[in-house]
Amino acid sequence: MTKGGKATVLTFTEKSKNILESNWQGYLNTVKADAKGSKGEIYTSKVRYLVKRGKPYVWVAENDMHNVNTMIDERGSFAVTSPMPGPLANLLKSIKKLPARVALMGEVLPLKDEKAKLARESLKEVISSERSMIEKFSYSVLGILSSSSLGVTCRGDKLQELFDADKGYVVFKFNPSSCMYIDSTGGTHEVDLEEVQATKPDPLSSYTMSLIDGINQSEARRRALILFCITHLNKNAKDAYLLSIDQKGFDVLGKVLGPVRSDGSREYQWRKFRIPLKEEAHSVEIFCRQLVEMEEKALTSFSNFTGL
Repeated sequence: MTKGGKATVLTFTEKSKNILESNWQGYLNTVKADAKGSKGEIYTSKVRYLVKRGKPYVWVAENDMHNVNTMIDERGSFAVTSPMPGPLANLLKSIKKLPARVALMGEVLPLKDEKAKLARESLKEVISSERSMIEKFSYSVLGILSSSSLGVTCRGDKLQELFDADKGYVVFKFNPSSCMYIDSTGGTHEVDLEEVQATKPDPLSSYTMSLIDGINQSEARRRALILFCITHLNKNAKDAYLLSIDQKGFDVLGKVLGPVRSDGSREYQWRKFRIPLKEEAHSVEIFCRQLVEMEEKALTSFSNFTGL
């Protein structure tokens, strides 16, 4: 799909990059080991991370088994899902849909003192940068973000906990050798790792989780999503949730009537729809401004159509 000569649908490479940049936690897998060496079994735990120069830097608790495992066998994998905050996660579970995710294969390498210190400094800079940006946001942006039950900057707050916690952490560099994008149906798509690393982060990525949750937690904005399905897509939606956002547009899960069955009946079913933005949103401010404009236009179009 194109609009004004520009692609409005993300490539698998862009989707992979957005997932890695917008989340702050993932599942690290290493090969179980003991004093006798590698056992061949896989150990998994949830860890927090930061992407730097296209590679994840992972914070692992000092008492986590990954520390022992990687001393014997550096092989590992790292999986990150697209942000599914608040009611969205519950909805996906109820309709048995998995969030899209990225799976990386590679080596898990512990950082020495000086490099670990640099990684921690980078983490502090990211948290500070996100917080300073929030101070510059307009009232309309803060209104959407503050509607989220996760807080205005969910990612920054969660990463800050790495410094506030009593327990210590070891910093690992995950050196990937391959990258796989896995869609919501379980379909796998191998993507070029160098392209993923070279792709610029989406300007909305740091605030993706709070924006999605803020919109989904607002009844007024949920109604606007329903109107988008009606006015933009000509789909008579009964309900709708925001699924994902990016600088080119957003994906909506709409509850619409399915095909006519053999007995002549129809049931409502959840379907994903893509709605492009009029212009690429190179900042959170631009995205929120366009969203408000689209909401007002959709309401006007619907009112004119129904004669309200």
